[in-house]
Amino acid sequence: MTTFADLGLSQKVLSAVTDAGYTTPTPIQAGAIPPALERRDILGIAQTGTGKTASFVLPMLTMLERGRARARMPRTLILEPTRELAAQVHENFEKYGKNHRLNIVLLIGGVSFDEQDRKLERGADVLIATPGRLLDHTERGKLLMTGVELLVIDEADRMLDMGFIPDIERIVKFIPFTRQTLFFSATMPPEIQKLADKFLQNPARIEVAPPSSTAATVVQRLVACGSKDFEKRERLRDLIKSQTELTNAIIFCNRKKDVADLYKSLEKHGFSVGALHGDMDQRSRTNMLQGFKDNEITLLVASDVAARGLDIPAVSHVFNFDVPIHAEDYVHRIGRTGRAGRAGASFTLVSRRDAKYVDAITKLIDREIEWLDGQEAIHSADPADDKPARGRRSDAKSPARKTGRGEKRAREEAAEPAAVAVTETAPEAAKADAVAEIAPVKEAPRRERQPRESRPAPQRTPEPANANDDRNRNRNRRGGRDNDDREPTPVGFGDEIPAFMMIGS
Repeated sequence: MTTFADLGLSQKVLSAVTDAGYTTPTPIQAGAIPPALERRDILGIAQTGTGKTASFVLPMLTMLERGRARARMPRTLILEPTRELAAQVHENFEKYGKNHRLNIVLLIGGVSFDEQDRKLERGADVLIATPGRLLDHTERGKLLMTGVELLVIDEADRMLDMGFIPDIERIVKFIPFTRQTLFFSATMPPEIQKLADKFLQNPARIEVAPPSSTAATVVQRLVACGSKDFEKRERLRDLIKSQTELTNAIIFCNRKKDVADLYKSLEKHGFSVGALHGDMDQRSRTNMLQGFKDNEITLLVASDVAARGLDIPAVSHVFNFDVPIHAEDYVHRIGRTGRAGRAGASFTLVSRRDAKYVDAITKLIDREIEWLDGQEAIHSADPADDKPARGRRSDAKSPARKTGRGEKRAREEAAEPAAVAVTETAPEAAKADAVAEIAPVKEAPRRERQPRESRPAPQRTPEPANANDDRNRNRNRRGGRDNDDREPTPVGFGDEIPAFMMIGS
C-alpha cells in the first residue's frame, strides 16, 4: 500500500500530514504528486471529494522550501472560481505548511484593496486569487507576475460556467511560458479539453475515476413533487423530517432569490437553517459557512456557490430543491456528501417540467437514478400540464382550431362531439369554461350536397312584367356582359342628369 512517505514529499510536509491524521494518499494524490515534484504539467481529473486540493498543495510546499519571494512578485499562483474555494485552499496551506515560513496571500473580492496591497508588498510565496480581483490588482500596477514559476487552475469546468475563461487567458499571458501548470477539474467537457491543450505542455494525465462520475457511497434518489413553489417546499419539509439519519444537509437552489425564499420558509417552520449565495457580503458568507461547519446550524440553503470543492467532510445529506440546469452541477452538488469514503444521501425534487434536465443528468453520469418509494413523475413533461385548467385548451387540437384547406367540413362535423366529450370528462368547475370555449366557433350543420339530377328545381317568385327590363338596365350601368341586346353606352351623365344642372333650362 502506498503511503505519503513514498511520494517524495519533504520531511516538513510529511510531519504536517501525519499531525493532520492522514497516512494513506487518495488515488488522485498518489497519481499527481510524484510527477508534480518532477516539474511536469499535470492534467488531473477526479470527482469531487477525492482530495484534489492536497494533490497540489503538498508538492507546492515541498518545492517552495527553496527560494524567497520578492515584493509584488509572487512565486506561485492558484486560481479559484469562488471566494469560498480560495479561502479553503488558504486554510489547507496553513494546515499543511505550519512547519514552513511562507507568505500566503489571498486576493478575493469583498476585502479592502489597501490591506491586500500591504501583503503583496511583503512578497507572496503563494498567491491564491479569484480572476477578477487578480486582474484588478494587475491593472492598478500593484502586481507583477513575471516571477510565477507554477500556475494552478483549479475547478476548471466551473471557471468555464462562470465565464472566467477570457480572464484566465489574459492572466496566462502575464506569466512566463516556462512555468509549470497544474490543471484540475471534476468534469472534462470539450471546451475544457481545448483549454487544457492550449495551456499544458506534454502533461501527465491522472484520471482516477470516469469523468463526471458520482461516488458509489452516495445513495441517489429522485422525488416526485408538484411544480408550484409551495408544493415543493411542503414536500421538502416532509422529506427532511423522514430522514432519521440526517445530521446536517445542504439544500441547493438554482437562483439566489429562491435561496432567500426557502430560507425564510424553513426558518418559519422551526428548522435550524442558514443561507449562502453570491449576493451576500464576504463576512456574512464566511460566518455562515463556519457556523455550518461547527454544527451551529443543521441546514444550509445555498446556490451553486457552495457546489464546487467546499470541503465539509461530515455532510450527511444533499437536497436539490431545484434540478440543476447544467448536468455537471449535479455531480458537484451531490459531491458535498459521501466524502472521503463516508456514506451519504442525495434527494432531487422533480416536477413534470424537469424531465429533460433529469435525462441530461442520467446521460452524463451513465446510470439511472431510482425514484423514492417507487414514485415517479410523469416523464413526458409538457409544461402546459402544470397550468391551471381554467382557460386551457384540451390536449388534442379542437377541430375548431384547424385552418387548413378542406377542413371546414371536419370542423362542423366534430364541433358537437367535442363539446360533449369535454362536458363528460372535465371537472364541474371547468365544464362551463370548456363548453364556452368551443361554442362560439360551432357552426350550423350544412345540408348534404345532392347530385345535380336529383336536385329539385328552384321555386321562383313571380316577377312584375317590367322586372326584366329594370334588371337589364341595372346590368348595363354596371357594364354587365350577359345582355347582348343592350343599348349603346351613354355619353356623359346619360339619362341621370343632376338636378343642379337643370336649373334655368
